[in-house]
Amino acid sequence: MRLVVAKFFLCLTLLVVAVPVVTAQTATPAPTDRIAQLEAKVADAKSSADNAWMLVCAALVLMMTAPGLALFYGGLVRKKNVLATMLQSFSMMAIITVLWALILYSLAFGSGTPFIGGIHNAFLHGVGLAPDTDYAPTIPAQTFMVYQLMFAIITPALITGAFAERMKFSAMAVFMVLWSLIVYAPMAHMVWGKGGFLNASLGGKFPCLDFAGGTVVHIVSGVSALVCALYLGKRLGYPKEPMPPHSVVLSFIGAGMLWVGWFGFNAGSALSAGTLATSAFVATHFGAAAAVIGWSSAEWIHNGKPSTLGAISGAVAGLVAITPAAGFVSPMAALLIGLLAGGFCFMMVAFVKAKFGYDDSLDAFGVHGAGGTLGAILTGVFASSVINPMFKDANGNPLPSGFLEGNHRQLLNQGIGVLIAWAIAIVGTLVILFVVDKVLGLRVSEEHEIAGLDISLHGEEGYYWEASMSQNS
Repeated sequence: MRLVVAKFFLCLTLLVVAVPVVTAQTATPAPTDRIAQLEAKVADAKSSADNAWMLVCAALVLMMTAPGLALFYGGLVRKKNVLATMLQSFSMMAIITVLWALILYSLAFGSGTPFIGGIHNAFLHGVGLAPDTDYAPTIPAQTFMVYQLMFAIITPALITGAFAERMKFSAMAVFMVLWSLIVYAPMAHMVWGKGGFLNASLGGKFPCLDFAGGTVVHIVSGVSALVCALYLGKRLGYPKEPMPPHSVVLSFIGAGMLWVGWFGFNAGSALSAGTLATSAFVATHFGAAAAVIGWSSAEWIHNGKPSTLGAISGAVAGLVAITPAAGFVSPMAALLIGLLAGGFCFMMVAFVKAKFGYDDSLDAFGVHGAGGTLGAILTGVFASSVINPMFKDANGNPLPSGFLEGNHRQLLNQGIGVLIAWAIAIVGTLVILFVVDKVLGLRVSEEHEIAGLDISLHGEEGYYWEASMSQNS
């Protein structure tokens, strides 16, 4: 009996000791499993960080349109047109967003031909929360989609500066829809889309380096702006009657917002919160600062004094010129690009515009068209494989990026990209203007232009100073 009891307690003791050991062995993952879990957590953390950064950048780029561009352009027109001008920018936030969701995103970034995307992603079909690894492997496809939407919004809004104070709102809205489909979508696909003709990272035939939109945004909008200004003709009284900005203060505030928002525009184009975003951020700031000095110095020499309007115009010119180069050039190259852009864009506005006499109301072509062209060419000169090794050999080793590194062909590729951007902007804009003019009419009547677009088109005024003064008296 004692032997049986002893055996029972021995078995019980072994059971009590063995169960925790077995449980512990079962609960503790093998080293390979723990490494895999750790890698998954690291990847998830990186994805969360990149996604947060890109959502912030999307908001910054949206801020560039309104209030940034709306204030910048609104302050440059006469008092009777301030609301109409600002509304043109603001309306793009609504019109282009709906168009983007329906078809424009698919045409720009969906798979298709080398010149235009397909309709597979129409109505955002297939654009979910999983990453599209061809574009941005660490963020949801919807984050990439909404970030690119902000570029599609501000690009047509830039054009409005050329025909400010004289185009019908209805005609403007129809023109912008057609322009986005016929001009913006093909250019965006060729430069940034899968299989695009000019795409530098996804096998384009002529890899054109355009980090954040020198060709896609600034050249096509600036050149289209010039075409619009020439087609519509001059404002009544231009250039004999003085048409100074009604509020440089508003424009000053808008320019400051544009400068800040541009960090989302350029640094966000790295599509991650890594070192490339830092490089683009630094280049953006340096380029803008140098351009202020370039424009103000040229203006000081020419006019005998620098102006506030010149300084803020120089900043925008520098931001435009550094946009295609931001993710490819060193800080010192960014300073030089900005300095050159400031002086060059001043000459385009002060001399070329005056010589040819076209009425580009708010200098959309002089700043964006000219600055974007200069920036795209200089990108091919100063692009560095140390900053961004875009081109690699069969073994994965970096190849020269720009002309100064020995890649002389890159200047040809940049030139082809610039020529295509100019061509599609000129031809597409002319066709659209002709059609809209025949169907709706582009220009407001003389009576409406004299009264101002705020009252004649929208039935409101931006300021009621006279009424306020009479009530106070």
